[in-house]
Amino acid sequence: MKLTAITKSCTLPDGREITIETGKLARQADGSVVLRMGNTMILATAVAAADAKEGTDFLPLSVDYQEKFAAMGKIPGGFLKREGKLSDYEVLISRLIDRAIRPLFPDDYHADTQVNVQLISGDLNALPDSLAAFAASAALSVSDIPFQGPISEVRVVRVEGKYIINPTQEQKEKADLDFIVAASIENILMVEGESKEISEAEMLEALKLAHEAIKVQCQVQIELAQAVGKTEKRTYNHEVKDEAFKEELFKLLYDKVYEVARQQLTSKHKRSELFGKILEDYVASLPEDTTVNKDLVKRYYKDIQKAACRNLVLNEKVRLDGRKTNEIRPIWTEVDYLPSAHGSALFTRGETQSLSTVTLGTKLDEQLIDGAMFDGTNKFILHYNFPGFSTGEVKPNRGPGRREVGHGNLAMRALKQVLPDLQNSPYTIRLVSDILESNGSSSMATVCAGSLALMDAGIKISGPVSGIAMGMISDSTTKRYAILSDILGDEDHLGDMDFKVTGTEKGITACQMDLKVDGLTYEVLAEALNQAKDGRLHILNEMKKTITEPKPDLKPHAPRAVTIQIEKELIGALIGPGGKVVQEIQKTTGATIVIEEVGNKGIVNIFANNQQVMDAAVKRVKAIVAVPEVDQVYDGVVKSIMPFGAFVEFMPGKDGLLHISEIKWERLETMEGVLEVGEQVKVKLVEVDKKTGKFRLSRKVLIPRPPKKEEAPSA
Repeated sequence: MKLTAITKSCTLPDGREITIETGKLARQADGSVVLRMGNTMILATAVAAADAKEGTDFLPLSVDYQEKFAAMGKIPGGFLKREGKLSDYEVLISRLIDRAIRPLFPDDYHADTQVNVQLISGDLNALPDSLAAFAASAALSVSDIPFQGPISEVRVVRVEGKYIINPTQEQKEKADLDFIVAASIENILMVEGESKEISEAEMLEALKLAHEAIKVQCQVQIELAQAVGKTEKRTYNHEVKDEAFKEELFKLLYDKVYEVARQQLTSKHKRSELFGKILEDYVASLPEDTTVNKDLVKRYYKDIQKAACRNLVLNEKVRLDGRKTNEIRPIWTEVDYLPSAHGSALFTRGETQSLSTVTLGTKLDEQLIDGAMFDGTNKFILHYNFPGFSTGEVKPNRGPGRREVGHGNLAMRALKQVLPDLQNSPYTIRLVSDILESNGSSSMATVCAGSLALMDAGIKISGPVSGIAMGMISDSTTKRYAILSDILGDEDHLGDMDFKVTGTEKGITACQMDLKVDGLTYEVLAEALNQAKDGRLHILNEMKKTITEPKPDLKPHAPRAVTIQIEKELIGALIGPGGKVVQEIQKTTGATIVIEEVGNKGIVNIFANNQQVMDAAVKRVKAIVAVPEVDQVYDGVVKSIMPFGAFVEFMPGKDGLLHISEIKWERLETMEGVLEVGEQVKVKLVEVDKKTGKFRLSRKVLIPRPPKKEEAPSA
């Protein structure tokens, strides 16, 4: 039997081709495609349950992206030698897909839905992370799952002033702007990326170029769905609806909810308590034999609460906590809070608080990366932790979830733009943000606290970075909208946009945007970016009240580092047989020594917690790797005595011959009684034999020459 695939293709602005085929692989899935660009091939499948589980009032969507090691001709590391739990890199790409497609499922669709995306062939000239959402959308498009797409996703970078869509790895590494953008034909849905302090106008230009490329990719998915015959989606009924009861409930409770919202309470717990009491009182007022569906009451009450809070902003330009639309919550900061950390900072904005720490390590602390597409090491690590107590909840600690991985990655991207050159730095830097309170924008608190902690640690960042989360509430009927600075958690849930922007005084270093509404114009987006800039600069000024620049030195207990460059041939001498020499230096001095070969040189990094240890280790290393210099005077030790002279160790591991004729100006007939083994003697290196490399030493040239007998003064 021969399998026949249906194939469609499109091109990128530079002419490179992307093809999508369906009908050959994974035919029992509701939808499946293979997307190919260059030698990169991605298999995407979509499957949805026939009906929703009873009581489900949300979309149980799971999205998993996984890279097969065979795709790059590799075998996984570790003991199991098989693909296992998703890596952080795979989790981040899974989130990129999820955030792009989730908004386009109907609000009343609640069936279990699973999207799997697998890299089955890899190519560094066609990076898969910018193709994964394209493949996922195509799989949904050729299925009968009620997905209101298509969408697609591209990477846009700028290299030497030129914008490139879906660059190669080499081009990506040279870029000063790197954004992943997802959109439908009509609207941008999601943005995530980093940049080297660019302007708001430059960012908008990149988004526009990305959207033009996405429109072409969406159109080819429409054509593929038509060719397959999947233009009609399945019918479903996952929600009990009673529009008359909904209208009645609105009339009964809306004004009460609106009045609570107007109280402008700064405490989210108090606000939540009052909102909850309205619902409790209504349910308590129902007779025991009521036929009212209480689940329906809860669902419609959420709609009432959302409508009241949104209308408060649109009608009165007042927010739940009483702030104006562009107003930032009160900020309080402190550095050097933890005496034993290498750097620490506490950043509090309203009811959101991050305690961040910096730890400096050696090359031995680098993070090892073992992936299908990429492997190597990472010298800047940022971890974000979000415990349950930060929101007053009981939550088991089971390791970081996808949200924590995503928020930590965004903060890492924001801060790495201002770090000194890590490639040539001896340090590994680990920054940890522990969220102690949360009411909106804890990832941006992480950026601010992380920036302060780096400066407290004495890391020479090029400038402090702040971050802000922007929101928006809009009404498509009246065309009214309000852009909100520094959003609360409630405003995130009930709003139409979550737009996080980080940057220095010079420009944007990272951003993450998720849209939940259609029709966001570039004019409104530009307004949001400019309002975000004002907010960022305000937060930076507040941070500067505590610290304005990196401290001049590391903490007294932080490891010092000295880097020594040596000749490649001397690496072996410093390491010694089986590591004997370097281990002995570390044991006797207490320092940590890391030796690596870079190019045709040896790089020796020495780490110590105090200057005395550092001086001792540096002296030992320099003595071993020092190159003997002719005419230089050395303090030597007699190692052995021969009839013709003595062998003197004048540098560690380097012996030279002190000939009998070079010991004294007087003629010596024998070595007996002249020198002893172990005796210290000052010598001068007078020659290095060019053929043999042997060293010739002299002692007598350091002694005043006695006058000749005929020149002796007369009596």
